[in-house]
Amino acid sequence: MTASLSFRPTLYEEFVPGGGHTSFVLKRGQLLRITDLEGNANASMILLNANEKSERLSLPDTLKGQHTAKLTSGHCLYSDMGRVLAAITADTCGWHDSFGGVLNAREVAEKYGEGSYQALRNGFYRNGVDNLLVEMGKWNLNQQDLLMCLNLFSRVSVDHDGCFQFEPDNSQAGDYIELYAPMDTLVVLTALQHPMDPNPNYAPKPLKLSWHKVESDGISVLCRTSREENARAFHNTERLYI
Repeated sequence: MTASLSFRPTLYEEFVPGGGHTSFVLKRGQLLRITDLEGNANASMILLNANEKSERLSLPDTLKGQHTAKLTSGHCLYSDMGRVLAAITADTCGWHDSFGGVLNAREVAEKYGEGSYQALRNGFYRNGVDNLLVEMGKWNLNQQDLLMCLNLFSRVSVDHDGCFQFEPDNSQAGDYIELYAPMDTLVVLTALQHPMDPNPNYAPKPLKLSWHKVESDGISVLCRTSREENARAFHNTERLYI
């Protein structure tokens, strides 16, 4: 299910190579499309209030407030203040993981082997913790601010024994997710493989990012009306701009 509302021409676009990272403020009223260019990508993303960075993405509130662990179009990404950092207005992938987190340098070495800069130069093996911290440092944030992240394009389900199970081939080439920002939202992301991805080779996939200005916030109607909790979260967000 997606919100079928036309948006204005692209404001800007850029590519994030596999293993790369970036950060930026998605301004109120803008829409961000993140595209998996080759299939089987993973984008580990954290969100914060761009104007008050002590307010950040709360996945427990996001999941319990919407009674689901399957985040897709029609859902909102809540802050720990009960506001909407971003609304998922379109999604061709259908499932995004809230549980897996990211790997640190030691875990990457254990999983993929040594891949040092001295040996591989710019092809060295990156890890999610360091990539996110590099970007967060640009905004005067540090390790104590590195909390939970959402893994876009990846699916983790629960098997009959109650154990997490990574689902391969969840995202195909060209799949995308669109995030509408009802507030100024700081986005920090990195393009690295999901920690549970069984591929034994270090092979992160690239992403495409594109920014759009929508004609009106009517694009968020699907998210506002999908649950009463979402309507309240949007109300809390709009109070910031009275």
